[in-house]
Amino acid sequence: MRYEAGAGEEFEAACGLLIDRLVRWAGEQGLSADGFLVEAALDYRHRATADGRLGLWEARHVEELLLSWLPQQVTELPGEERADGPGTLRTLLRFLHAVRLADPRGPALDDSLGAVDAAAERYPAAMADRTRWGLAKFWAVTGAEQGVDVMDGAAFQRFAERAQRGDVAFDQRTLDAIMDRRLNGRGLADGARAEPQLPVVLPSDGELRRRAEASTIVVQLRGLAEWVGREGRVVTAAGRLRMADARELVDGLGTGDRTEGVRSSSDLPRLGLLVEWAKKARLVRVAKGRLHAVAKARPVLADPLQLWSRAFDALFELRQALIGARSGWHVESMLFDIYDEMLEDVLNTLYSLPYPMPWPRLRDSVHVGYRARFRLDAGPDFQHRMWFQHADRDLRAVLDALEDLGAVEREQGMADPVFLEADLFDLEDSGPELSAGMPQELGELLGVMGTAADPAAARDRNRLLREELTAGPVELIRLTELGTRAVRQRLLAAGRDAPLVGELVQAPAAGLLGVLAEDYDPDTARIELGGWISAHGERDAALRQLTDAVRTMADTAFRTRALAMLDVLAAALPDGDGERLLRALRGDDVMAPLALSALTHRELLSPADMTDAEHLLMLAESLLQLVELSGGSGSAEEALRAQGPEARDAVAAALASAHPDRPGLEELRHLGARAWRTSPVRRGRGPSMGRGGRKRRR
Repeated sequence: MRYEAGAGEEFEAACGLLIDRLVRWAGEQGLSADGFLVEAALDYRHRATADGRLGLWEARHVEELLLSWLPQQVTELPGEERADGPGTLRTLLRFLHAVRLADPRGPALDDSLGAVDAAAERYPAAMADRTRWGLAKFWAVTGAEQGVDVMDGAAFQRFAERAQRGDVAFDQRTLDAIMDRRLNGRGLADGARAEPQLPVVLPSDGELRRRAEASTIVVQLRGLAEWVGREGRVVTAAGRLRMADARELVDGLGTGDRTEGVRSSSDLPRLGLLVEWAKKARLVRVAKGRLHAVAKARPVLADPLQLWSRAFDALFELRQALIGARSGWHVESMLFDIYDEMLEDVLNTLYSLPYPMPWPRLRDSVHVGYRARFRLDAGPDFQHRMWFQHADRDLRAVLDALEDLGAVEREQGMADPVFLEADLFDLEDSGPELSAGMPQELGELLGVMGTAADPAAARDRNRLLREELTAGPVELIRLTELGTRAVRQRLLAAGRDAPLVGELVQAPAAGLLGVLAEDYDPDTARIELGGWISAHGERDAALRQLTDAVRTMADTAFRTRALAMLDVLAAALPDGDGERLLRALRGDDVMAPLALSALTHRELLSPADMTDAEHLLMLAESLLQLVELSGGSGSAEEALRAQGPEARDAVAAALASAHPDRPGLEELRHLGARAWRTSPVRRGRGPSMGRGGRKRRR
């Protein structure tokens, strides 16, 4: 239910399968479903959203699909019946919940249907609003309105050529609005996907609150607000603290500023940063010549976790106070120009890493970002080094602030070998092509990013980086649990997936196993599954719920997903319980094909240990999964033909098996008949599939 942005073929196959199953299900339920609109909806979740989860539909997704994506993508020519986007989306949502493909972390079905009802009122107007259309749709409708058969490629090409010559009348104002939206990035477009994050483990809010209480910045912000008080403190005409008050605060808050010989509070950088931080966090404000505490912030000041979170968010607004030039004699670094973006990228890079990030790797990853965003001139190398050093100094200032807040930890140690396994500087990719294909986070853990047109220079940079990482202890940087919580909240707010161990404890069994199979690594899957079993009563009863969820998924004809669910269940059970479960299911009439597949995949069962009947079950299971993975009946026919002449005998053998998915076998029989353009393949014993027989592997 989620595919990488570049996995086009895999997504298309899954999309075809889902549409086939949905249309069949909708017919059985007496519901309407437009297959083209279903495809458009799945395409939107895959191509135009950050997380790409096909089974999760929040209110914002519903609204964006109906009011932006469909008006932009779905062309309705004059005289055609208007597509029922809301009705089809309702059917899609009901289908996902009915067959247990809905993401358990999403809203309840009634809530999603309510969001559709709310957006449906505006849907007709959105579809009719030409400024929301895509460029291709605009010209197709314009041509059709002028009598052009836009379904005739040659005729539409002639129309396009006339339009380019200026011989076609069209609505220039609408076209300008469409182009403005495209050029300024206000429309939906491909490429919005972000890399999924690993699941994280967080302590309770009570423990996080205790840690927030110990944060240096939290203590200082609270102290500043208490010092200001209800009556406020007089400030200078420029809005700065008076020097006497500044000295008092430096001592009382322990900012560490040197006050000897200082005549203006503007020359106390740490205190100045703290005051600005408090302003950005909406704890204090300047009004009528006095610095006042904000009355509405009192509940925030009383809760250290709320105060910490407020301070973390305010950090993104502290560019000038943190790394801005102190006078007209100085200039800002490259980091200053892209501060918000770079801070977000650095934090996202550190998020969920299993090992702390070495400073040299993080530093050089940020350098890659500078090279992608700035056109470095042909100046001397020493000048470029100076620019990078200036930016490095500012990045360290940002890390200092994060450390004082308690969002990151820094220590000395040896870099984990994982940071040596891939080149940071690509030997082939070069400057102009970099910015378009650059990953969203800097320093992808094992990603390869281009930096220079000169392969020799890139090779030298990689060599120097490895030498620096292996020469001895380096500074290691990791997010604290407070920092992890804060970054996770920002990821979720941006529509990204950020799994949290423990959030699935009340999920239905099918939803739990589906998420574990798609999003969790083995260690966190084991923790999540253990918590779920503990929360669902007696262990054996909980296991029955989980195996029944796999059984139900197989019955709904999503066998590849059922196998993935069973596989992750077996892998996440402790102390050999997974193998024992699979061996017990080997004798289950319904679950046997999946159990046999999982056992052989884990090399716990060899072909020599299987009976003839089990060989036939395995063959049938492989063919049924081949049909699923091909996506749609037409593609499945091609997949069967591609298997060669042996496939016909294999289908006949599968039809003779005792495989429990009888509807699936019947579909396989008709697919085979169409694939070889004969009467339906007859059920028969087929070729011998004994211990020495040949079996096709997936």
